[in-house]
Order: sequence, then C-alpha cells, then structure tokens
Amino acid sequence: MKIKRQKQAKKNISFYKYNFNFREPFQILIDGTFCQAALKNKIQIKEQMPKYMMGEVQLCTTSCALKELETLGKELYGAKLILQRYQVRRCAHFKDPIPASECLLSMLGKTNPHHYFIATQDHSLTTGLKEIPGVPLFYIILNTIVLDKPGQATLDYVQKVQLGELVSTAQQESIRSLKEEQGLGPKDTQRRAKKRKRKGPNPLSCLKKKKKDDPAPAKKTEDGKKKKRSRHKRRKANAIAQAAAAPSVNGTIHKS
Repeated sequence: MKIKRQKQAKKNISFYKYNFNFREPFQILIDGTFCQAALKNKIQIKEQMPKYMMGEVQLCTTSCALKELETLGKELYGAKLILQRYQVRRCAHFKDPIPASECLLSMLGKTNPHHYFIATQDHSLTTGLKEIPGVPLFYIILNTIVLDKPGQATLDYVQKVQLGELVSTAQQESIRSLKEEQGLGPKDTQRRAKKRKRKGPNPLSCLKKKKKDDPAPAKKTEDGKKKKRSRHKRRKANAIAQAAAAPSVNGTIHKS
C-alpha cells in the first residue's frame, strides 16, 4: 500500500473513531458484489483488510446476501465460497430473504448503532449509505481496497454536534453508561415513577389510652375542708417518740 493512500486511510479511520466512537475489532459487513470484485482482482480480503485498517477486524455478512448469491447461479459461485467464510449476522429476514442492498440498509438503521463498515460495489446501495451519517464505505478500484471519504451527510452531522445542535452517538453512550452506574436505567425510572400505595394507620396509634389511677382522696374535716397537719405538731410528736425510745440514766426515766 502506497504511503499517500495509507495516510488517507489512517485519517479517515481516525475521523470515525473520534466522531462516532468506532473501536476495534472493526466490524465490516460485506456483500456478494465486493467478493466478486475481489475475486476478479485477486485480492485476499481476509489478509489485506487488517493491514489496511491497521488493527483487528471482523468480516461478516447476512443470510440475505448469501441467499442472493445462491439465486444468481454458477457465475457467482466463487464469490459465494468467499462470503461463506465470514460470520453471519442475524437480520430480520431469515424466513423471507430480501435483496442484499435492502438487508444491509436495514442493519444500519438511521444511525448505524453497531458501528458497521460496509464493503460493496453496488452503486444503488452506496447512494443510500451516503444519506446515513457515520457509515464508512469500502470499495475496490484499480486492484486496491479503498475507504471512501466521509459523505456530506456525515460531515453535516459532525458540524451540528460541534455547534451543540445535536448530541453525538459517543456522548449518548457515555450518558447511558453513567445512568446505569447511578441506577437510573429505564427500569429504575419506571419504578420511581410508580405511585406509592397509601398505607393504613399505625395499629399502635389506634389503641385506647389507659386511664390513670385516681389518687387517694385526701381526708376532709367535718366542715368539708382538707385537713392540714401543721409542721409544729409533727416535730413535737417526733421528739416525744425519740425521748421514749432513749435508754434511761441511773434507772430513772425522764418525763417530759
């Protein structure tokens, strides 16, 4: 690979890493047209892709792309053998296959959340891919694999993110991970949103209060008034009791 092409590839890969959070191993979705072009130009996809990407890659396809090659007959038998070696990603058309171009577009959705690279020679597919921001595109030209420059839709998206008009996919993922760490996932928010059931009164508060025992009634005089005992009389009675209890001196008892 020439130095100029290598620098351009490194620049494009860094663009998708920084702006769309692409990480190794890079997932590359391949269709039958790309395998047919590689076969004609004698390109070993499995050997050259990691060198071109300067990192680990995962080559994959879909069941619809394989089914399409089977229906096209013997002319694409070699491309079918190459495509069968790659991992098959699940799509929603396993029972009812659709054209490979439509299947790959459905795998990307509107934002390419799984960070797929697309390798194809289908011109109708490439026009649809350029309308989706954040979709790197591979094609074969002059016996070499080339990673296309970011399209206008991708550049417009990045510019809006930089101006603060949009939130990038990388920022969305970091916000989602922070919410999960803080226990603010969708399930947790639903639990918090549920209204608390109204609880009944405390059973202890419903018990009847115990009546306090009435104090012993004070003695009353004949006039109906409370009888008060003077301190002087109590002191005199205590003194008499002490004198009576004291032992006598010389066998005599003092009379008060």
